[in-house]
Amino acid sequence: MSITRRISSISPSLTLAITAKAKAMKAEGKSIIGFGAGEPDFNTPQHIIDAAKAALDKGFTKYTPSSGLLELRKKIAQKFKEDNNLDYEPSQIIVSSGAKHSIFNAMFALLEEGDEVIIPAPYWLTYPELVKVCGGVSVFVEGRKDNHFKVSPEDIKKAITPKTKLLVFNSPSNPTGAVYTEEEIRAIGKVVEEAGIYVLSDEIYSKLIYDGVKHFSIAAASEKLKERTVVVNGVSKTYAMTGWRIGWLAAPKDVAKAIDSFQSHATSNPSSISQYATIAALEGSEDELNAMRDVFNDRRKFMIGRIREIEGLDLIVPDGAFYIMLVVKNLFGKRFGGRKINGSLDVADMLLEKGVAVVPGIAFGDDECVRLSYAISKEDIAEGLNRIESFVKEVF
Repeated sequence: MSITRRISSISPSLTLAITAKAKAMKAEGKSIIGFGAGEPDFNTPQHIIDAAKAALDKGFTKYTPSSGLLELRKKIAQKFKEDNNLDYEPSQIIVSSGAKHSIFNAMFALLEEGDEVIIPAPYWLTYPELVKVCGGVSVFVEGRKDNHFKVSPEDIKKAITPKTKLLVFNSPSNPTGAVYTEEEIRAIGKVVEEAGIYVLSDEIYSKLIYDGVKHFSIAAASEKLKERTVVVNGVSKTYAMTGWRIGWLAAPKDVAKAIDSFQSHATSNPSSISQYATIAALEGSEDELNAMRDVFNDRRKFMIGRIREIEGLDLIVPDGAFYIMLVVKNLFGKRFGGRKINGSLDVADMLLEKGVAVVPGIAFGDDECVRLSYAISKEDIAEGLNRIESFVKEVF
């Protein structure tokens, strides 16, 4: 059997590898603190669950339009207006099986073989893999640690070539938690607008921002830029609905029409039950979201303070999402258990021996860091950081 070049070029997921190894160790009875979580550790709010049950009871189990229920797309368009001051018609909204699915749909619709895609680093590890599947070429632009891992308009401008088709923009960021200001986004938007390229704006963490920092969508920078931007969002992070698999995109009319046509053949509609649950999520109170965000913020502050007590480590304070990039480069060249530490993968492997699972930064394009999630209990965070401190003391 011959596997296609597109599929065989995809790199195995380091996050899944670390998770699998941690689960195997747990199954052996070992105590593991897992900082790898990419999902809220909260239950889906009850009124959303009740809406799903009601949809089942009413027999709403049939196909829906491939782009999603009209009622849901109207609600999403309303949310774009309320949250971002963006006007979209329901026909410009395509509901899919998660934000990841929407990102793939957008790339598949926009990229030709050999098109270049600018991706600021550190980046969500799925972006470059989907670019490869869609025939594109990833061009990485390194964000500076002294600027909270953010890239500048000048950085973007230097990376643009005649082959550039798309900029992937993620604010708030996974893995860094960086949030771009409106001023920064408008400046980057101006560069993109002048170049005439598209933007794929992943805004899945837009509701998880702290300390009064505000989210601003790059599509709101100008009407001209909006016509070259695909905005992606969903319910996974905001409403603790990762397993429900509902995401969406808002796009220029021609792009949305093309994606709808493709999705109708590829996957048809996303789950009808999950769509009805999402309507309830968007219509309901955000009290539970606000409470979840407050808990995340409390954990974030605790982690920042505790990490600063550990000599030899550093961090860049995140303003959003639920991750911290722990800078571990000071450990490189030193030894643990007779083995030399050469990079973030070594650090992750050695920490696992100490009962701590983290994601090596090399998975996100930054080998000087490991990613820690604070989507776990404060008690587990405290114990995990104690183990990390013990590891660092052994190294030094």
